[in-house]
This record gives sequence, C-alpha cells and structure tokens, in this order.
Amino acid sequence: MSKKIKEMMIRDYGSRLEGMDDALMISIRGVKAIPTSKLRRGLAGKKIKITVMRNTLAKKPLAGTKLEPLTKLLTGPSALAYGGSSVVEVAREIVKLIVGMPEVELKGAVLDGQLFEGKAGVTELSKFPTKEEAIANVVTLVVSPARKLMAQLKGPGATVAGVIRAIETKLEKGETIAKLAG
Repeated sequence: MSKKIKEMMIRDYGSRLEGMDDALMISIRGVKAIPTSKLRRGLAGKKIKITVMRNTLAKKPLAGTKLEPLTKLLTGPSALAYGGSSVVEVAREIVKLIVGMPEVELKGAVLDGQLFEGKAGVTELSKFPTKEEAIANVVTLVVSPARKLMAQLKGPGATVAGVIRAIETKLEKGETIAKLAG
C-alpha cells in the first residue's frame, strides 16, 4: 500500500474518531457475510457504526485521545464500534446481537478513559446504567425523601378529615356524638 493511501486512511480514521470519548473494540474474524450484515443492520438501527481498522494505521489517530487505551487491544483483526447514546448502549447491543455468533471476539471498551478488557469487561460495562438512566436514578433519589415526607404529613391529616366526615354524617342523621374521654 502506498504512503499516500496510508495517510488518507489515517486521516479518515482521525475524522471518524474526532470528538469521540468512548468506543468498543471487537474482532469479526471468521464471521460470514450474512451474520456480519445482520450485525451491522442491527447496530445501524440504533445509530451504532462499525469501522474495520488496520492496526498499524489506527494507532496514530488514537494516540493522544481518550481512546488511546484501545491501542493496547490492536492485535489481530480489529473493528471499532461507536455511536449510539453511549458506549454502554453500544456494549448492550453488541452483547445482545452476538449471542449466536461465537466468532465475534469482544476485545474491550473505553468509558471515561477507563479500559474494560475482554469479554468479561465488555459484559460488565453493558450492565452499567446509561447517562439517562443514571440521571433518572439520581432524580428518584432526590425526590424520594420529599415524597415520603408528604405521605407522612398527609397521613394524619387524612385521619382527622375522616373523623370530621364521620361526625358530620352522624349529625346529619340526627345521631348524638359520644363525648371523648380525655
């Protein structure tokens, strides 16, 4: 391959990786065309892309970025999976889609500069909450005490209202009300 083509590929990788903080590395060696297409279509529906990379050419655009820890995984055939709302979503989708594809190797992923290596690391990452889920959990934790407080305040008030309603009903029927011992 000529030097100009290599430089063009390095620029292409660099433009694809620009602004990217998180990604997942897989190997699709030995996967036939139809399963590969199925995998790509399944991921494309979630706006997740896969880019097959040449290891020696990928090291330069990865250097100095938040994805640099992935250079450690650049051995053998490598493909970068990225996009979606977060790398957690990418990991979930890939773990789900490759159940019937033992040829696909989960090499690892980077989230906030932390490297999750191998199948175990990617599977662990897939169980993390996405950013939206984490925000929802925090909001629930913040609102929960206020909700409990309102229930506590409302409880005695509801009891008093029930007693007053019972007294009102008895008085409307002309019944007498027993004096409470105090």
